[in-house]
Amino acid sequence: MTKKERILVVDDEEDILELVRYNLAGEGFEVICADTGEQALKVAGSEQPDLIVLDLMLPGINGIEVAKALKSDDRTSDIPIIMLTAKGEEADVVLGLETGADDYVTKPFSPQILNARAKAVIRRTVADAIDASSVIRIQDLTIDPGRRKTMIKGKEIELSYTEFQILLFLSRRPGWVFTRSQIVDAVRGDNYPVTDRSVDVQIVGLRKKLGSCGSYIQTVRGVGYRFKEIS
Repeated sequence: MTKKERILVVDDEEDILELVRYNLAGEGFEVICADTGEQALKVAGSEQPDLIVLDLMLPGINGIEVAKALKSDDRTSDIPIIMLTAKGEEADVVLGLETGADDYVTKPFSPQILNARAKAVIRRTVADAIDASSVIRIQDLTIDPGRRKTMIKGKEIELSYTEFQILLFLSRRPGWVFTRSQIVDAVRGDNYPVTDRSVDVQIVGLRKKLGSCGSYIQTVRGVGYRFKEIS
């Protein structure tokens, strides 16, 4: 019998909690619910879910503080998080992503969209765990981490160290949104002295060198960048 992935849903609004639970259960997930941040931390530590769907606007300990606590605890630090945010709260989205959340869905949301995001995050997390160093092939684009080579239709494209690292970082998690600070930390390590503008300049140069494949790198207004999901 195939193991069911377990999802912890955290929201203080009963109607939303039940809506999300019902739809995720309908997709074959085992769903656990919590309506406060304190309860979420307790359940996450004891149940070890495969994914946490976390509302940011919670009474008591809010979603950002819950995410920080989860990521600082060895028992829960590797559990992916999808944030539920109110429309227009770009600052909260950025803060949540920088705290370690993996994706976000804006309220009001379609249950089908949340189901698809949940499946995608779990799928990518499993894939990353299996092999984080394998060659990446996306249509005409090939990225070889071991040989540090990037090719389009078999022709090598010369990229700088920083450009290659940004491309590799984004392409390993298509669809995931990353802030500029997250990109800087991934490429150079924590606290590298570079501005948001520097990241933008690197992205512009990278897109130009990639030519027709440059459109794979998408700008998410007010948040950062993501690599396009391509089926």
